[in-house]
Amino acid sequence: MKRTSTVFGALLAAVAAVLTSAPVPAHAGDAKGPRVVELFTSQSCYSCPPAERFLGELSGRDDIVALEFHVDYWDDLSYGSAGKWKDVFSDPAFSERQRGYAGAIPGSQTYTPQMVVDGRFQAVGSHEREVNSLIDRAAADNGGHAAVSIAATGAKGASVAVSGGSGTAADIWLVRFDLEHDTRVRAGENKGKLLTNRNVVRAIDWVGRWNGGSATYTVKDLGVGVNRGCAVIVQAGDYGPILGAAKCPAGPGA
Repeated sequence: MKRTSTVFGALLAAVAAVLTSAPVPAHAGDAKGPRVVELFTSQSCYSCPPAERFLGELSGRDDIVALEFHVDYWDDLSYGSAGKWKDVFSDPAFSERQRGYAGAIPGSQTYTPQMVVDGRFQAVGSHEREVNSLIDRAAADNGGHAAVSIAATGAKGASVAVSGGSGTAADIWLVRFDLEHDTRVRAGENKGKLLTNRNVVRAIDWVGRWNGGSATYTVKDLGVGVNRGCAVIVQAGDYGPILGAAKCPAGPGA
């Protein structure tokens, strides 16, 4: 009888350990949430592919929202006999976003490849050790964070809940991106290369204003599906610190 009780107790302990160690879904936010890493890049930039590969690695981490923004200021630059290449994912709005960070982050400039961590720190996108150090630095900061969670409502829509923070006013943004693309570059500095880009941002849409506390927002269409993903970020002021973020749940067929 004593032996049976001991075995039964051990089984209960093992089950409890499994349950308590079960991972939290990526789209369920908490007081810290994932760090947001934004890469500003161009298919016409010779030094950018290593940073793009690094972002692809970061995109596989649950604790990172990795976003790839393709700027347009490389599109009209001619590279000798190789000519010029218009980045198929470039958008002037993404160049403007990078310029906004250049004005907001002390010591920042506009260049490629550049990574911005949580809207607060920046580094050369291919300098992996430095970027990882900035990610750790951002994760260690315990002040003013917003918890973000996303719950699907119907086939396309979602309910976004935001809570916490320190009363800092912020904007809620829905960032839509393509999960992966392969592009054969036929001109410019990367002529002849096959480039793989991941989490390629296609649009940023304003969801609402947040003033701290608990609030819920309705998104009619997340835009997720085959090769399409999204994330919600809470960002203070004009290109200020990112206070919280969450990945969207995968869409049908994803």
